[in-house]
Amino acid sequence: MAAGKFIAKGSFIVFEGIDGAGKTTQMRLLAGVLESLGLTVLCTREPGGTGIGTRLRELLLDPACRDINRRTEAFLYAADRAQHINQIIKPALQRGDTVLCDRYLYSTLAYQGGGRGLDTDFLLRLNTLATGGLEPDVVVLLDLPAEEGIGRVLGHGLPDRLESEKTDFFRQVRRGYLEQAARRPGIFRVVQAGAPAGEVHRRVLTALEIKID
Repeated sequence: MAAGKFIAKGSFIVFEGIDGAGKTTQMRLLAGVLESLGLTVLCTREPGGTGIGTRLRELLLDPACRDINRRTEAFLYAADRAQHINQIIKPALQRGDTVLCDRYLYSTLAYQGGGRGLDTDFLLRLNTLATGGLEPDVVVLLDLPAEEGIGRVLGHGLPDRLESEKTDFFRQVRRGYLEQAARRPGIFRVVQAGAPAGEVHRRVLTALEIKID
């Protein structure tokens, strides 16, 4: 087994995609492979990667909070991200850990930009402040049609505030992701996520140039 060019001590890898794309599952599967290569791996998520973030996540995903203004929503995600980076991500990278993150600023650009229609320049400025300019080494975009993602979500119980959005919202989010990937082919790796988890995992390894003997 050999690590690809994106994988090393201190690498920062982000998983993105619409709800139901399988980000958490694929992140955990990749973590197992990287640990077998001798790397120390930290798996985390946004929102909710810190204690403060957990409280923000509860607010953001609460179906009772449907009246959150779209700019307020963007600021809350940025607040979670700022705390997450400074408390969790940066210290881990400085230790030489390989950090795998379920969602990052690209979710904001897709959901609040593509889905909510907020100005992309505003979102970029906001998130540059939140992240301090920290970018991942690679973004794995798990691509899935909106209808299939929603079907998966509804099969796992009651949807949260975002998961309850209409199909067209998720079509716009998906389009927002694919537009980002087209603009930044050097950092994005698009993986078709409609197959069983094992097959998607193999596609992720191929996209990251990880060879399994």
